[in-house]
Amino acid sequence: MRAVVVERPGGPEVLVIAERPDPVPGPGEVVVRTGAVGVNFKDVYEREGRTAAVAPFVPGCEGAGTVVAAGPGVSAPAVGDRVAWWASPGSYAELVTVRADAAVPVPDDVTDADAASVLLQGLTAHYLVTSTWPARKGATALVHAAAGGVGRHLSRLLADSGVRVIGTVSSAEKAGTAAAAGVTEVVVREHGDFAARVRELTDGRGVDVVFDSIGRDTFEAGLGVLARRGTFVLVGAASGPAPALDPQSLAARGSVFLTRPTLVDHATEPEELRARAAEVFDWLREGRIRLSVSNTYPLAEAARAHADLQSGRTTGKLLLRPS
Repeated sequence: MRAVVVERPGGPEVLVIAERPDPVPGPGEVVVRTGAVGVNFKDVYEREGRTAAVAPFVPGCEGAGTVVAAGPGVSAPAVGDRVAWWASPGSYAELVTVRADAAVPVPDDVTDADAASVLLQGLTAHYLVTSTWPARKGATALVHAAAGGVGRHLSRLLADSGVRVIGTVSSAEKAGTAAAAGVTEVVVREHGDFAARVRELTDGRGVDVVFDSIGRDTFEAGLGVLARRGTFVLVGAASGPAPALDPQSLAARGSVFLTRPTLVDHATEPEELRARAAEVFDWLREGRIRLSVSNTYPLAEAARAHADLQSGRTTGKLLLRPS
């Protein structure tokens, strides 16, 4: 099979296409022929050496396709079933080994591309607004990168729940995308101090919650716009890891809360994963979640996909097509 391989940590140029042996499913596993593969910042962190992945390795974790082989003890999914996954290492390949209990059934009315586009980002938005900070009518939220994949889903779900959403974007070109996703006030970060603008928009009170997927560049200022007993949710680190913080400083900021949740702790148990995924697919049908694919690349152009993702110019999901 063909796969994308990281021979050493580095920039997008270290992603190269190579022939690898076809995988054989072990106990509790299935092998899936991939129809579409999601490209995520997690893959960038792997490529750069910021995770435990040891080169050489095949990056990627999210995709959708058709089961072609099942290992011992697997009764479901069966050969021929369509499934999606969000946490299977080595997904930048024509064939991927997936734990059977981590394979989500894909409804007939959802394509492989749609499933690979929505699963990881949709599940992330789902647990953020239902578990981490249950959305409540009348509250005010600040969503960074509101035109990005998770940001758009998150903004729309919050707005649908009656939350006022203030969203930041990296450039004026992305303002319309954020507004279409339910953001009430769009703040362009390149135009100046976003924190001052947020305080102005909230008459100095601050926001009830901050969802920050940027990290280093927005962390300190974001903590400063929380209302008393507000919640800061660190979702990611697109600009780099957030700086170290003395927990005592949270008291001085108004007894605020700081959390760094992950999808691993919200969608690992098979029952919880399938329940959340089923609701995400329902939201997709209902229009509460809307898909936007910025670009689709051949497997051999994974390096270009990573470069585009890190450029900050994309507003929708990026996909790889193995065939």
